[in-house]
Amino acid sequence: MPTPSSASQHVRTVLMLLLANVFWGLSFPLIKAIAFAHQQLLPASGSWLITTCTIAPRFILAAAILAVWQRGALLRLTRSEIRQSAGLALFASAGMLFQNDGLQFTSASTSAFLTQLYAIMIPVWVALRARRLPPAVVWASCGLVLAGVAVLGRFDWRELRLGRGELETLISSLFFMGQILWLERREFAGNRPMPVTFVMFILEAAVFTALAGALLAGGAPRAAEVPVLFTSAPWLGFTLALTLFCTVGAFSLMNTWQPKITATEAGLIYCLEPVFASLMALFLPGLFSRWAGFAYPNETLTLNLLVGGGLITAANVLIQLKPLPKP
Repeated sequence: MPTPSSASQHVRTVLMLLLANVFWGLSFPLIKAIAFAHQQLLPASGSWLITTCTIAPRFILAAAILAVWQRGALLRLTRSEIRQSAGLALFASAGMLFQNDGLQFTSASTSAFLTQLYAIMIPVWVALRARRLPPAVVWASCGLVLAGVAVLGRFDWRELRLGRGELETLISSLFFMGQILWLERREFAGNRPMPVTFVMFILEAAVFTALAGALLAGGAPRAAEVPVLFTSAPWLGFTLALTLFCTVGAFSLMNTWQPKITATEAGLIYCLEPVFASLMALFLPGLFSRWAGFAYPNETLTLNLLVGGGLITAANVLIQLKPLPKP
């Protein structure tokens, strides 16, 4: 039976992870707004350049913030903390690359719901790792997810394909699953979350800066034109919000509090991320558009979103209510 102190700790953990979900929900309309602002300033940019130029500044700035905030702790990094950071950066970078690019080809709400595929894949992975067949609840949840994905992605049964945005988002979800599982590994239990987060930010900043540089080497647009982004108040404002709330805030909360519960429990809490994203997408795009001067209309509660999102959320809740035991 849990003690009052352990129950209080659990409640605090849930609340902190819920706050992280609010921040991540905000990131979906923010990232789309940054993409619109970028395209307005540098029309010759391709989607991959917009993606890298969206992600690189947020992690450069986030690393600088933690360098000041946590400067004393960063001098005593352990080998385990560096290894954990490298794994988190690898999975998160790949996930964000596909998710951010996919967001340019689908709605913020659809992207948020499709990202939740990892909540189903985590219990499946746990079952396979334990060398046993997943129970019936896993198969039922997978069926609901597939149906939800088909509805949200407007799956074309005649041509058997999803849109680019939906496919890239599903790919990103697999990498986010790896990030959650890597964070849960027992060998990292004694690591300090903030130094780990700092090194993770540095590595991600380096990855996306290098990718942006490689894309700019292609010449459209020229590297000398990129500083125009930093003259735009909307682009700077959106990037600052993405950095403070959705990067420093969300990842600090995740890396600090998720290790206190299982990955399966975390998956249930993370199911609320698309709900927050969908609610914010109902009114934030209009506010962003009026300030920045581009056309980014508010989203609406379409039948596809309600049915597809509802199926995916139901599947996630179903599988988490009867979690698989740890191997």
